[in-house]
Amino acid sequence: MSGAEFVPLSLTPLLIGTFAAIACALPGNFLVLRKQALIGDAISHVVLPGIVVAFILTGAISTWPMMLGAAGAAIVAVVMIEAIRRLGQIEPGAAMGVVFTTMFAGGVLLLEQTDTSTVHLDVEHALYGNLESLIWLDAVGWSSLLDLTALAGLPPELPRIALTLVGVTLFIWLFWRPLKISTFDEGFARTIGIRTGALGMALVIVAAISAVAAFDAVGSIIVIAMFICPPAAARMMTNRLETQILWSVIFAGASAISGYVLAGYGPLWLGGADAVSAAGMIATMSGLILGCAALWGPCRTRAGAPQSG
Repeated sequence: MSGAEFVPLSLTPLLIGTFAAIACALPGNFLVLRKQALIGDAISHVVLPGIVVAFILTGAISTWPMMLGAAGAAIVAVVMIEAIRRLGQIEPGAAMGVVFTTMFAGGVLLLEQTDTSTVHLDVEHALYGNLESLIWLDAVGWSSLLDLTALAGLPPELPRIALTLVGVTLFIWLFWRPLKISTFDEGFARTIGIRTGALGMALVIVAAISAVAAFDAVGSIIVIAMFICPPAAARMMTNRLETQILWSVIFAGASAISGYVLAGYGPLWLGGADAVSAAGMIATMSGLILGCAALWGPCRTRAGAPQSG
C-alpha cells in the first residue's frame, strides 16, 4: 500500500487503536496488581447509559457531554451498589454484578429505542467501535503530516485519545511512588501518610477517563481487553514493576497493530472476500498474546506481586 493510500485510510485508525490500547493498559497494570482488574469491565458497562443519556439531552456527540454523562453514570452506579449492599445485606461483588449488568442493559435498551444510528451511536458501534471509518479525508500522502490545512481535518478522536494518553502517562509519572507503595503494601502506605483511599479513587477515575475517551472510537471490546490482557501478560514476563509497565505498552501496541492488519488482510490471505472487525481482531490478538505469555512467559509459575524497586 502506497503512502497516498495508507495515510488517509489506515494511519489514523491505526494510531487511534494503538493510543487507546496503551491508554487503557497503563492504569490496567495497577488494577491487575491490586486485584481490581474487572473494574475495567465495570467501567465499560457503566459508561454506556451515561453516554447515551448525554447524547439524548444535548443532541450532539462531543467530549465534555460524554465525559459528564459517564461521570454521572458512575456516581449513580456507586450509590446503587451501596444501597443494594446495605438494604439487601449481600456482598459487594454481588451488588456490583447486579448494578453493572442492569445499567449496561439499560444503555443497550436506550440505544435501541432512540434514533442514534445516524450519528454512529448504536449497539454495533458501542460494542465494536467505529475504528475503520476514522479515515483522514484531507490527507494525500506523507506530506500531509506537515500540512496545517490537512492536519485540521484529522478525525477528532485522534487528538482526543492522544491527549488522554498524555494525561494518563503524566498521572502515573507524577504519582509513581505513592502508587507503587500503596499497590504493594497499603498498610505501610497509610503509616507514611499516603491517602490510599483518595489515590485508589483517582486511579479509578483515570481508568474511567481512558475508557470514555476510547469508547466512541474503539468500542467496549477493546477497552475491556486492554485493561486486562496486556498487563496480565506483562506480569508473566517479569518480576519488576518498571519492566512490567514497559512490557504492557509493547503488548498493547503489538495487539493494536497486528490486530488492525489482520482484520483487513487476514481473511484475504485465507481466501475470504471480506474484512472482519478491527476492534474484535485487536482484542483477539491481545488474548493470544496473553495465552502465549501464560504458556511460555518466564514468570508464569511464580506467585506474588512483582518487585517494586
